[in-house]
Amino acid sequence: MMVENEDIINLSGKAIVVIVILLLLLIGTFGMFLLKSSPNNTGSAAAQSNDVSGKIPEKCKLPAGQDLNAWKEHLRHHAETQDCLKYFK
Repeated sequence: MMVENEDIINLSGKAIVVIVILLLLLIGTFGMFLLKSSPNNTGSAAAQSNDVSGKIPEKCKLPAGQDLNAWKEHLRHHAETQDCLKYFK
């Protein structure tokens, strides 16, 4: 009497770890696209909406990925951009 071989997938520990890592990378990639925001951009939309004249000059705009407080500190250090601080109250 012959026993039929069932289709069984045997995975080693290394293969399982690789599959888990790939799934985490895939989920993380989709998460970044779905959120469309960076933790460093907190407060930037509010800061740019508080502008005085209705339009912030290009030299004053908060760069993507830049922390608002770090950007304000950067503006303070340059004479030609100190007037930009009025846009970020």
